[in-house]
Amino acid sequence: MRSVEEQQARVGAAAVAPRPVRVAIAESQGLMCAEEVVTERPLPGFDQAAIDGYAVRSVDVVAVGGTDDDGVSREVSLPVVGHVDAGARTPSRLQPRQAARVQTGAPMPTLADAVLPLRWTDGGQSRVRVLRGVRSGAYVRRTGDDVQPGDVAVRAGTIIGAAQVGLLAAVGRDRVLVHPRPRMSVLSVGGELVDVSRTPGNGQVYDVNSYALAAAGRDAGAEVNRVGIVSADPGELREVVEGQISRSEVVVIAGAVGGAAAESVRSVLSGLGEMEVVRVAMHPGSVQGFGQLGRDGVPVFLLPANPVSALVVFEVMVRPLIRMSLGKRQPMRRVIQARTLAPISSVAGRKGYLRGQLMRDQDTGEYLVQALGGTPGASSHLLATLAEANCLVIVPSEAEQIRIGEVVDVAFLAQRG
Repeated sequence: MRSVEEQQARVGAAAVAPRPVRVAIAESQGLMCAEEVVTERPLPGFDQAAIDGYAVRSVDVVAVGGTDDDGVSREVSLPVVGHVDAGARTPSRLQPRQAARVQTGAPMPTLADAVLPLRWTDGGQSRVRVLRGVRSGAYVRRTGDDVQPGDVAVRAGTIIGAAQVGLLAAVGRDRVLVHPRPRMSVLSVGGELVDVSRTPGNGQVYDVNSYALAAAGRDAGAEVNRVGIVSADPGELREVVEGQISRSEVVVIAGAVGGAAAESVRSVLSGLGEMEVVRVAMHPGSVQGFGQLGRDGVPVFLLPANPVSALVVFEVMVRPLIRMSLGKRQPMRRVIQARTLAPISSVAGRKGYLRGQLMRDQDTGEYLVQALGGTPGASSHLLATLAEANCLVIVPSEAEQIRIGEVVDVAFLAQRG
């Protein structure tokens, strides 16, 4: 029996990031930047007003608020010689002891070196009375304050978020080179399966896996093609799988690791490349398959028919591969330690990945966890308990029983809501 770590290492060695592509910045969010984006222009590109107010020469108003030699409060009143809107393209110029009304983002008139906030004036239209002075540079965004020509706006290896998209737009980039989402195809095999659009007959069940695994793939960051139910007929299956490995970076086939039908599936896949079905020292989902098929050695996973087992194997094996293909530095889920609220039973000799509910003590801040699903195997089929779970409790392979109050490792799952 192979250890979880050995199988993860084998899978991880097959991770290959798709070739970088250039996309519109509106489509780049969540992807990793594949180039150093060097700015060609300063940002901002001109001196501009940072707030609504009056553009002034600071030397004309800096003394306002003080008193002269006779103890009289100094006041200044300036003529308003113009109004400069944001986006104005006609240059303007101030003379000494003049002011111009400006909007936020408006280009500063020549000779003006500060903006007087409206609240520090009487708001006059033709003439403005200054209630408080400003120093040079006050409320002005200088040319290149944010970015200078030659600066790197977004570095290669950065995950592009809202701020990066905004910065790309600000420096005039409409497209950017990124590592694209790996394409993942999801197939289900099994003569008992029907699609959710049909009513199952006697002995038939809904195809849960292709829907659940496709959703898990999207959550991991893949671009998913849910193929759905595929016939186990060797000719048809080979044709479908060949088509998917030619257009995918990852292929996931559920329901192909147990029984006579699985033997037929494995025989077909072995004709397309290296495929191995092994027992991995984990539960649920011990029996699983992995190989690299086609000319390009595309990673192909064989997952159990049991939806809970299939999702757990996906979480432990497939998701990290997708995250590595995206270029993520940390492909695994965040793991924390939590204290158990009830006993946990596990399978000796196998690393347990048991669904659970994670919570936090409001008084101490300590993480607490309640395992879901009861005894091992007795309820591994209950998809409802997985839907209620917000974590996986990771039980060491040498542990068969975890007592109340013991500390265990817990992997966060995607937050709901």
